[in-house]
Amino acid sequence: MSLTAQMSGGTMGCSAMSRQAHGGMNVKLLIRKFISMIVTILAVAFLVFLAFDVIPGDPATAQLGTQATPERVEALREEMGLNRPFPVRFGEWLLDMLRGSMGTSYSYGTPVSSLVGDKIPITLTLTLMAFLIMLVISIPLGLYTARHEGGAADHIIMAVNQVIMAVPPFFSGILITLLFGLILRLFTPGGYVSYTQSIPGFVGYLFFPALAIALPKAAMTVKLLRSCLNAEKRLDYARTAYSRGNSTKEVMYRHLLKNAMIPVITFLGMTLSDMVAGSIVIEQVFNIPGLGRILLTSISNRDYPVVEAVIVLLAFLVIFINFVVDCIYRKVDPRVRVE
Repeated sequence: MSLTAQMSGGTMGCSAMSRQAHGGMNVKLLIRKFISMIVTILAVAFLVFLAFDVIPGDPATAQLGTQATPERVEALREEMGLNRPFPVRFGEWLLDMLRGSMGTSYSYGTPVSSLVGDKIPITLTLTLMAFLIMLVISIPLGLYTARHEGGAADHIIMAVNQVIMAVPPFFSGILITLLFGLILRLFTPGGYVSYTQSIPGFVGYLFFPALAIALPKAAMTVKLLRSCLNAEKRLDYARTAYSRGNSTKEVMYRHLLKNAMIPVITFLGMTLSDMVAGSIVIEQVFNIPGLGRILLTSISNRDYPVVEAVIVLLAFLVIFINFVVDCIYRKVDPRVRVE
């Protein structure tokens, strides 16, 4: 065998070993991240249960009213299991969460899962629609303003962008209801259509609250993407690409966009997590029977099992989204190394 062939074989062997080692590190990192996610969720569950255990107010008194006798209140507390030690109650509640029943509602006496099960698709659909609308608006506008930096269109778009960023989602929801609901009559405010009745009607009604959630986040994404692209344009590799005769469009899409999207991906993950929480307020504005409504109703009724289940579900969604974004970030950016 020739020396060249031996060297080639050795190089290929080293490359294969390197890939195997890198793959092993990726698997270890994934396992470590997954374990960290589980620990975080358990810690959140414990803190949520502890918080509602120590805050003032008695669920038994809330149900019976202030005119109830101490004996009736004590009997109901015993029936609800509120007199048992904290570790016992937390352990039973955690097991119920793991089994999927999520405990028993104080107000309705039914498993919490039956109360929130049909609310989860509503809130998730609203959040995902808002996220997709944000992407459809922000990515093209970010690219356009970066390509035409300093032009009249860039100044106009960025001025409007600043105004939209300053408007909170709930106020955007009120304006959208006034414009599209009461003036243009494109939808009926409060006329929510369930997904069990009509999927097109369900999606059509959720479009406008999703737009209210998406607009401020889209404005932030436009500004961030524009800034990242403009920063990349001034680097040496971009000037080299221009010197080779590439057009502005070719340099933007082939060279700059991938590097500029690295910080944007992180921001998008944070935005998606924020949209999950932001949907609670918008559901009240548009009279949507999602997790937000049942959460606020249960808080006023001191129905703590429902409140705890909803908060843990929302926390799980946020933590899981961050886990996925972190994995995507490490895949997109080769500079990220395992510590």
